[in-house]
Amino acid sequence: MKISSTTYKNTPSFKGIYNNKLLLKSLKFAADYPAIFSGTVSLGLSTIVRPLAILTTPKTDKENRNYACAKSLASNAIGYAIMAAATLPVSNAVIKIDKAPQKYISKQTINTLKGNSKELLNSKVYQFATQLFKLGLGFVIAVPKSILTCLLIPPIMTLFFKDTKQEPKRVKLHKNISFKGLYNEATEHIAKGIGKLLNKKLLQKIAAKYADTNFAQHIMNATDVLLTGTFIQQAAKSKKIKNERKKALIYNSAISTGLSIAGGYAINHYTKNHTEKFIKKFSEINKESPLLEKYLEGIKIAKPVIILGGIYYIAIPIISTFLADKAEKKF
Repeated sequence: MKISSTTYKNTPSFKGIYNNKLLLKSLKFAADYPAIFSGTVSLGLSTIVRPLAILTTPKTDKENRNYACAKSLASNAIGYAIMAAATLPVSNAVIKIDKAPQKYISKQTINTLKGNSKELLNSKVYQFATQLFKLGLGFVIAVPKSILTCLLIPPIMTLFFKDTKQEPKRVKLHKNISFKGLYNEATEHIAKGIGKLLNKKLLQKIAAKYADTNFAQHIMNATDVLLTGTFIQQAAKSKKIKNERKKALIYNSAISTGLSIAGGYAINHYTKNHTEKFIKKFSEINKESPLLEKYLEGIKIAKPVIILGGIYYIAIPIISTFLADKAEKKF
């Protein structure tokens, strides 16, 4: 669609692209809850798009496709549950600090993290420091997530692919019981803990040094590497996964992660100019919004999530499943 070069006031259709309510809410959600935003995108793609891509891969062993599909379902189902439970309190704790920073961090820290910005929330240094806690927790929980992923593959194989040689384990589902008072108290303690860490000079120096880097994508990629490494280790020693299927599953995981990271950085590099143009126009359209900096922070999070999600769940499953099948037969 060609965009007119006339002034923004005379182009309501042009404005509609950049101030769409759903887009703005999504960007704010991405900034406030980056791990959950990433998990939600991954969950949607992994439960529908990726299994379809894997199952339609040509010239590959059917059971290898089924195992790769089961791994995709297991990984994101359990991963989303763990990630949401772990990161939601941390994200809400950071929001508490956003609303009343003077309650949790010192005046000196506020001035340091604020830098040249008029408002603390608009500072890239502060945004980086707080996103470290929101996104960094995904890295911390990567190991238990991968272990549970490996454990879930056999029952998922039985459930979806009728693998009668393996008996499914009965899993009792319990309804979540909400204790609002205890939850609020917990987030308050977390907010105070994060505040103490933000007061540390070392963290402030790291935030100032790396605030302008593509930190969101770096953290996501580091998490993927740890997830894949742990999964490969668990899959190799698993007694529930058939020995003759382990190699293909391991090759699939390694190839998927490698291609995803390489492809993600390549696409991010080649779309850099387009992103900058989008941000410039977006900022012009929403310049009166008090949440503009929050939206821009959300764009920083959403871009690598969408790029990596598109590569990992659409393009790579077909390539990695095909290559893993060939690698298993050759080696």
